[in-house]
Amino acid sequence: MKIELIWISILVYIVWGTIIAVLSRRGAGKGVVDYFLANRKLKDSISSLSYSATTYSAFMMLGLVGLAYKGGVGALGFELIYLSGLVLAVFFGPMFWRAGSHYNCISPAELLSVRYHHKTVGAASAFISLIFLIPYSAVQLMGIGYLLETLSRGKISFVVGVLIATLITWVWTEVAGLRSIATTDSLQAGIMLVSSLILIYVLVYRFLGGPGAFIHTVETTYPQWLMVPGNGYFRFQTFLGLSLPWFFFSISNPQVSQRLFVPASLPKMRKMIGGFLGYGFLYTLITIVLGFCTLVLFPGLTNPDQATPTLLSRLSLPPLIVLLVTVGIFSAAISTIDSVFLTISSMFVRDILRVKKEVEENKQIVVAQIFITILCVTSFLFALMRFNLIAILSVASSAGLLSIVPATVGAFLWKRGNKEGALCSMIGGAGLSFLLQMTGWKPWGFWPGVWTLIVSTILYFGVSRLTPESSNDDFFHTIKGK
Repeated sequence: MKIELIWISILVYIVWGTIIAVLSRRGAGKGVVDYFLANRKLKDSISSLSYSATTYSAFMMLGLVGLAYKGGVGALGFELIYLSGLVLAVFFGPMFWRAGSHYNCISPAELLSVRYHHKTVGAASAFISLIFLIPYSAVQLMGIGYLLETLSRGKISFVVGVLIATLITWVWTEVAGLRSIATTDSLQAGIMLVSSLILIYVLVYRFLGGPGAFIHTVETTYPQWLMVPGNGYFRFQTFLGLSLPWFFFSISNPQVSQRLFVPASLPKMRKMIGGFLGYGFLYTLITIVLGFCTLVLFPGLTNPDQATPTLLSRLSLPPLIVLLVTVGIFSAAISTIDSVFLTISSMFVRDILRVKKEVEENKQIVVAQIFITILCVTSFLFALMRFNLIAILSVASSAGLLSIVPATVGAFLWKRGNKEGALCSMIGGAGLSFLLQMTGWKPWGFWPGVWTLIVSTILYFGVSRLTPESSNDDFFHTIKGK
């Protein structure tokens, strides 16, 4: 593909998105609720599409495609586990929403501080999120770097690709907070879906002989990829280790759970989650099929993360389709990173800085914008390390965030849970997860996420039982709508 076409598509994408981001400032307020939560009044359609774009990142078109290429249909089961985990958003969502509205919580960590009567609990949650979401953000930047480097045949280096993505993220996040992110997300979600559908259609009908021939080729040439564990990749421990963090994703990842504060009412929240479910199921099927398409067309790739870039660079696809898919992957990555950075910055100013003293509201936004710049630089540097297998890195980040799950679930369901139990659970679980992932140790073959959840749960219930009770009756009346 001509390098000029790639640069033109990137430029159009940047200009288009920036205009939308700037226009989103019209009617915006000046407080932290407006900057971080769009004043809790996003429209239904924008909420659903933004929720989808925030959740589905470069992991899908690069990581999940690569995982299907490497391990087969087990990747579909792994991703469907995430969709089944939406039952947690359905169950806990109204509780998040009621507590957030009543106590004016901006971040999920702030909600934990309210429930456990101690700001340190929220600060611990915020710090853990910061540690584990930096690699997750860097993964999105890496995806764009790989893509541009492959498509341009090295004329756009990996570093330049990562730098472009970082700058776009920085500008769109700084402009108007969630208003900017949500409006750009909603259009990016459309590009992600439409571009991937067009790519599937062209691949199957132009290069694979139609649906029947494609399915027959997979069945006869790669039958093991249609079974679990199939070719041996998706052993039980592997599947559990990958799937467990995904099941709890909707309440463990703060950039997603924070969206439960945004809808104007509970009926609007249900519409948001319902819209995401339909979008997510279709997008999941598309990415799995793309993995199998690449397997048939280009077997033997050493790096599965290069599956989609290989399709786009080595097939004689119409340039317009290649550019559209490229922008779609750009959209998936950017829409996730900017949401992560906005959420982490809200946790920094609302939960970490306020542990010792209050910070004036107008200063909170200024500090948050400075912190977003720091996050951009940090993630850029982390991405330059070029760790392999995007899917594994994404799950590793979510595995660390499982340390927050017991304290979160207990906050809503167990009155006996207290700040001591919550702190020990989060710190102990996160420390264990970090240790296991740094050393590569998997006791009895089980992945870090499994042990993180087990140890965090034991610590939460054990320490809460052994320390004085500190119930919060007002909180429980609030989440029940009383």
